[in-house]
Formats: sequence, C-alpha cells, structure tokens
Amino acid sequence: MYKSFTKRLFDFLAALAAFLLLFPLFLLTTILLAIVNDGKPFFFQTRPGRNGRLFKIFKFKTMNDKRDSEGNLLPDADRLTVVGELVRKLSLDEIPQLLNVIKGDMSLVGPRPLLVEYLPLYNERQAMRHNVRPGITGWAQVNGRNAIDWQTKFELDVWYVEHLDFWLDIKILFLTMKKVFVREGISSVSSVTMEKFTGNQ
Repeated sequence: MYKSFTKRLFDFLAALAAFLLLFPLFLLTTILLAIVNDGKPFFFQTRPGRNGRLFKIFKFKTMNDKRDSEGNLLPDADRLTVVGELVRKLSLDEIPQLLNVIKGDMSLVGPRPLLVEYLPLYNERQAMRHNVRPGITGWAQVNGRNAIDWQTKFELDVWYVEHLDFWLDIKILFLTMKKVFVREGISSVSSVTMEKFTGNQ
C-alpha cells in the first residue's frame, strides 16, 4: 500500500509544503546564483527515473561554465564559485528538485538519479535501483553520500529498494537533516563532486 500509493501522496503533500516554506530562500539563492553565474542560476539535465524513464532534473547551478584555451570545461574545483560552494555545503542546490517531486518524476526518498550514460554499465542487481522513483535523498546519502565508492553506493541503493517502507523513509529524512547540519560526505576523497562511474571491474 505504501509503496504503490501512499508514498506518492506523502511525497506530493510534503514537497509542496516544503517548497512553499522554503520559497523565500529559493528566491534569494536564485538571485545570488544569477549574479555569479552570468544570469544562469539553474541547471537542467536529463536523468533516468523509475524504470529508466528519462526526465529533466532541476537544480541550482553551483559551477560556472569557464573553459580552457581549447574550449574544454575547467575541472569542477576551478568552476565551483564561492556562492556555489556555500549552496552545496548547505544542500540548498536540492531545493528546486522539490518541483520534480511535485511533478511526479522523483520522490523525497530514493536512490539518487544518476547520469543517463551509466544505464548500460549497471549489472542486473545494480539496475534494481530503477525499480522505484529516484529521490532527493536516500539510504546511500545518509551513509556516506559522495565520500563512498560506487559499489557501496549501489549496494545501499538496492538495499533501500528491497526494504522500502514508511518508517525507513522517515528515518532517512531525519538522518538527512542531521547530515545537512553536520555537512558530511559532500565531496569524494579526490574530487569536489563524485568521480564518474566507468563500469564494474
């Protein structure tokens, strides 16, 4: 019952209430990022959702588009602005995804939506992460976020899919709030974001 119906209803009502509550912060962040990112405060990208269905994810743009002399984007660490870094540390970049939840593309809790290019790289078990809607936060996020390796992250995602229930979602939401205040796991060991997944070795 929860997985098939109540979870979606809970997501919609909670995301709508949260977005209305956070709208002043959403507006302020939009203005600040528009100033430092040459009028581009938002970032849109196609991601796979439930059953691999593609959708447009909506996030704040925390990195600029500066390129080297050959036209290639500079490394993430060089493009992360001061405002963008603060937005990431406070996890404010996730606020726009509440609109994805309201729309029905995402859930408040679930495996994070990753890049489309990863789809053919998953093994059969890892692909189970797409049996549910992707989430703004998830079991992997409260157990390491970007500071854990891909294999651990996928195993945590699949564990969530296999054990999904209301109380687990509530636990993850509370742990997420704790993570935001403590600011844990935002970066990987060697990058300001997560290194790309290149397949199973």
